[in-house]
Amino acid sequence: MNLGGRKFVILIIFLSVALIFMVRLFFLQVVDDRWKILATKSSERVIVEYPSRGLIYDRNGKIIVSNTPVYDLMVLPKDIEPFDTMAFCELAQISAESLEEALGRAKAYSRYKPSVLIKQIPANEYTELAENLHRFKGFYGQPRTLRNYPKAVAAHAMGYVSEVTPRIIEKNSYYEPGDYIGANGVESIYEEVLRGNRGKRVVLVDVHNNERSSYMGGKFDSLARAGRNITSSLDLDLQEYGELLMKNKRGSIVAIEPNTGEILCMVTNPNYDPNLLVGRVRGKNYGNLSADTLKPLFNRALMARYPPGSTFKLIQGLIGLQEEVIDPNTKFSCNSGYYFAGRRLGCHPHPSPVGLKYSIQTSCNAYYCNVFKRVLDKYPTSEEGYNKWRGYLEKFGLGSKLQVDMTSEIDGFVPKSTYYDKFYGKNRWNGHTIISLAIGQGELGVTPIQMANFCAILANRGWWYAPHIIKEIDGEVLYDSTYSIKHDTNIEKRHYEEVVDGMYRVVESGTGRGVRFSEEIEICGKTGTAQNPHGKDHSIFIAFAPKDDPKIAVAVYVENVGFGSTWAAPINSLIMEKYLTDTISRPRVEQRMLDGNLLTEN
Repeated sequence: MNLGGRKFVILIIFLSVALIFMVRLFFLQVVDDRWKILATKSSERVIVEYPSRGLIYDRNGKIIVSNTPVYDLMVLPKDIEPFDTMAFCELAQISAESLEEALGRAKAYSRYKPSVLIKQIPANEYTELAENLHRFKGFYGQPRTLRNYPKAVAAHAMGYVSEVTPRIIEKNSYYEPGDYIGANGVESIYEEVLRGNRGKRVVLVDVHNNERSSYMGGKFDSLARAGRNITSSLDLDLQEYGELLMKNKRGSIVAIEPNTGEILCMVTNPNYDPNLLVGRVRGKNYGNLSADTLKPLFNRALMARYPPGSTFKLIQGLIGLQEEVIDPNTKFSCNSGYYFAGRRLGCHPHPSPVGLKYSIQTSCNAYYCNVFKRVLDKYPTSEEGYNKWRGYLEKFGLGSKLQVDMTSEIDGFVPKSTYYDKFYGKNRWNGHTIISLAIGQGELGVTPIQMANFCAILANRGWWYAPHIIKEIDGEVLYDSTYSIKHDTNIEKRHYEEVVDGMYRVVESGTGRGVRFSEEIEICGKTGTAQNPHGKDHSIFIAFAPKDDPKIAVAVYVENVGFGSTWAAPINSLIMEKYLTDTISRPRVEQRMLDGNLLTEN
């Protein structure tokens, strides 16, 4: 290559190097500076759009559960710049130690994902904080909603909402840290209906923490979908009245609409204000309620297991009629009890001999001991007779869960024949060995919801729908095969008419007299006294009305207060009167129930 060519190549090299340096200098001084300015003036932020949770109404359109606005104070660690911690702590009403711990957790979780610094700040407290957040880069407010209970009733039925745990997040990919979930009752069973679906917005914010525009025209945004509203079967006024009647008592009330299985009220006491389990105080209050010796979190209507007592005699009569071991005219002697093998199962004095209807009216123990023994003796062995008898109980929904659409329901207990084989030995027991079952005692256990359902079966003369508490979702009638299947007890309707007439006599002139509240409305009921080995017996009363066009069936248990006619019967009749007439015509009876403080007496 000649000298001129070499000079040209060298010139080209120098020009190329110079051009490279010029381009690099341009980027350093112009382009990079512009990006720095943009990065200083704006940054991307993902804002979660939390849906409002669905509302819950009563059967008449009255609100039971609503929402109230709150704010979470969020932090995005990568955006934090040095700030006046004292001023921030004073503004956010948080200690310096708590702030340091919260920031540490947020940074440990992710520098690039937002975390909740302070949860559930009431809207009225958030206002001043929001006005000053521009002073603290990396902090911003996130709108949320919390549950609110205007009437503060039906806590056990409705349940509550709590923050998701790591275990829940691991099991269900929908949930993320900071999400809320229904934790009990309707809130839990209908979680997917009530929660809705969250959305998100990606926005650009300036140095003052103010949104400036959506990122890329909203390309990555998604809309939140609000939760669906639910109409429950509860009558809010009846629920509130029932809770008032049970104040200072231990027990439960369950009322059902017989022809639908819809639960009209479900009261359990001791109770609690559901607003206590809302917001930042939820954890502390839950701990206090859990430690309370009165067990206010315990749902007696679904979780308490009692002997059915004398109310069980109604089933015994029906089984005896269906098995043809008695007829409506069959009579048995009662000389203050049932005598067998040198022993006596006692009964209170009343005229003898006793027929079916009169045995219901007077609650005769001897009559039903005879019926029970005849059913078991009808078959070649006691085991066969017992299994046949037990099969009828299963048709009434006893001994198993009714599949109520609420959490925490337990089954009852009706022993299998193998239970007695294990206890007494194979073929070494008979009707007399387990005679206490005849009068609803012994090993039998039922829940109040099962007793209310049993009462609804009597009202319907032999059939039932599984009890449930939800009627509609967003105005559409809920269709669930669990609650639309008609169950039959396989006992003829004509037998029910005999037993129902006996129940009518209970109220007119028997052990339940005094609960009648109207000349026009005929009531059918049955008292019960469930034996309690730990103290006074439990007071029970089941009833339905009107007799020939039943609109309500009610079971009441009041613990440790003695006879069914003393407390359970008056409370039951007041519930029916309130529902059927919307008035109370017996103020003295009502006042005695309201004034009764039975928690201090047992």
